[in-house]
Amino acid sequence: MSFYQAYFNEMSARICNFREEDFKKIVQLIVNTKASSRKVMIVGNGGSASIASHLTVDFTKNAGIQTVNFNDPCVITAFANDCGFENWMKMAVDYYGSPGDTIILISSSGSSKNVLLAAEKAHEKKISVVTLTGFSPDNPLRKMGQINLYVPSYSYNIVEITHSAWLVALVDIIIGRSVYTSTENVHLIHEQTVVPPEVTVTEETA
Repeated sequence: MSFYQAYFNEMSARICNFREEDFKKIVQLIVNTKASSRKVMIVGNGGSASIASHLTVDFTKNAGIQTVNFNDPCVITAFANDCGFENWMKMAVDYYGSPGDTIILISSSGSSKNVLLAAEKAHEKKISVVTLTGFSPDNPLRKMGQINLYVPSYSYNIVEITHSAWLVALVDIIIGRSVYTSTENVHLIHEQTVVPPEVTVTEETA
């Protein structure tokens, strides 16, 4: 087997290695957050921050879920300068988070100190916590969420791609289908009151 085949076989296996029950719980949590007029926050470092930016747009624009991230350099540098880099996420959660919000914390290692402190602060503020991690099955962040998604791999790229795939899948599950136009879905979502139980998969995406 070539490197290419082995690589993409592993990536496919990791993406498909999930518990459907966990996905259903996250969907319900996000829908309840919206129904309570609260917001979703998505946070991570480096590549995980890029995933947070991407999903902030998708959740807000496509799924009609008010979603924010803390990737503005002014936010990062202001809090990091005042309180230290390990504390900047915690401070952002403290200032921007409210009880009843949901935070999605993404960390490949599950060991980044700033993310762990953000999780602690979220619990203090009665914010629901969802985690996405990889690397060691005993990583500390994996123990800190109400729902914890884990990728059993030590490859940064495979872990990050899997996290991204799972999160965009959640967007489509909330919408109720995986094919839609950029204008159609805005009206579709804001008119929805019930989350469809299954995603409609077309022949093109099967």
